Amino acid sequence: MKKLVYIAFSGTFLSMSLLLNSCVSDADSPGLEYAPDMYRTPGIETYVDYGEVRGVQDKRWKGRLSAMTPPRNTIPYYGTDSSEVMLMLPYFRKPNVAFKQTHGLYGWDYSTADEYTLAVGDKNPIQLNAFNADLVINKGKELFTAMCQHCHGEKGDGNGPMVASGAYSGVPNYVGLAATEGQMFYSIYYGKGAMGSHGSILNKKEIWTIIHYIRRMQDANYGKFDANGMAISTVVSDTTNAK
Repeated sequence: MKKLVYIAFSGTFLSMSLLLNSCVSDADSPGLEYAPDMYRTPGIETYVDYGEVRGVQDKRWKGRLSAMTPPRNTIPYYGTDSSEVMLMLPYFRKPNVAFKQTHGLYGWDYSTADEYTLAVGDKNPIQLNAFNADLVINKGKELFTAMCQHCHGEKGDGNGPMVASGAYSGVPNYVGLAATEGQMFYSIYYGKGAMGSHGSILNKKEIWTIIHYIRRMQDANYGKFDANGMAISTVVSDTTNAK
């Protein structure tokens, strides 16, 4: 009988100890975790170097990316707006076969043709008018600031912080750049020169939106309209649509 009482007392004492020890003074603390694997997923997370976990190194995984592009030929759901869906369908131009070595585009469908030159006549499907121009240009500026400015510079002059630090060189100045909007898209999507591919981190709509902002850098009147809704720009006006 005494043994049973002792066991019951020990169990109660142990339970109370665990309960008290799980309480902390920090109101933001979740408390002590006794079985974290039960409520914290062990699934792979993006941008984590799994070559070193809790001080243990595994050279097989060291430096390998954990953030991968979606499976080949998969298309995200973009709603039921037919124009939006058409805009977001996979890019019809293919990377040159040389991009497999120069830009790490493994497993893609390649082309032996000079697709950059063929893209010279491709037009921006996002048409600007007096009602949407400011919204599109401002969104383009936001995307450019986040994704491009570190190399291309705030003014698009090719003197961003990465260039100023000496990490990169040869970044072009947008003013006077001969590339058409189709060639800009191809370059951003697949990469060009020292610039890597951005097709996995920017969707097609975002890239075309950035190109509108680049056009504004090239021409201060680009995307501006008069009182009659007519485009003011006479330098770069191939994708404005007065309405």
